[in-house]
Amino acid sequence: MKDQEVSLGIALGAVNPYFHEDLTVTADELGFESVWLPEHLVFTSAMTSSPHPGQDHPPVPSNTPIFDAFANLAYLAGLTQHIKLGTHVYNIGLRHPFVSARAVQTLDILSRGRAIFGIGASWLESEWVAAELDFASRAERVGECIEICKLLWTQEETSFHGRFFSFDGVVFEPKPAQYPYPPILVGGESKAALRRAARYGDGWVGMAHTFESVVPQISKLRELLDEEGRESGGFEVTITAQVAERSDLERWAEIGVTRLIVSPWQRGKEAIDGVKRLAGMIERS
Repeated sequence: MKDQEVSLGIALGAVNPYFHEDLTVTADELGFESVWLPEHLVFTSAMTSSPHPGQDHPPVPSNTPIFDAFANLAYLAGLTQHIKLGTHVYNIGLRHPFVSARAVQTLDILSRGRAIFGIGASWLESEWVAAELDFASRAERVGECIEICKLLWTQEETSFHGRFFSFDGVVFEPKPAQYPYPPILVGGESKAALRRAARYGDGWVGMAHTFESVVPQISKLRELLDEEGRESGGFEVTITAQVAERSDLERWAEIGVTRLIVSPWQRGKEAIDGVKRLAGMIERS
């Protein structure tokens, strides 16, 4: 996590899906690094808890529209040339790892190597109950899912025997466009989530942060990476935040952030103008 220029991604989840096409194409043309889609499998009529620390109410209503993230991103890949396409975050534990590995592989090939795989252990217990999976053991399940995806993407033939998944002689072709596989960014704010990122991830993807609030998280990540015997150099730190002026990017870089996911607008219909203003501000500075 060396000081470096901070990349800018666009939060597609902060705008109505009606605007996704035009917003992504505009962001690609303006040189933004990436676009990011949130993901859920299902919501339920009764939901509790929140991904935001200290909050106990879901940040979205149960009738929020949900679309398949990888189908959506593959479509957007076909409209663009350079911009990377990420999930923020994909609930990997709710699917068999064969399904997840195939979705990522397909997006990466169709986009010619522009996929970023942001994953999370999930915060919504009712979603796991509806899928008939055990919420309490999700951390271990997620760990197995990540391990299996990596094996499928890199081995000619894969066998695995764990607590949740067991199989022999699986052949998974073709391999992703990126070698050895698309970057895996592990989401979450808890110490367990940070540990998971340090153990399995190429980076960490967090929630909304300020200059002050992200410092202890980065410090903990560096500590955990050291415990895992991994170097912090090259480890990505991605958070959602806002950029008020060009100097903000320099300050984020000094702290150790490598990517910001931004939404420089107040209403969806202002999103295109918002990203244009942000791009212009950075260019003029």
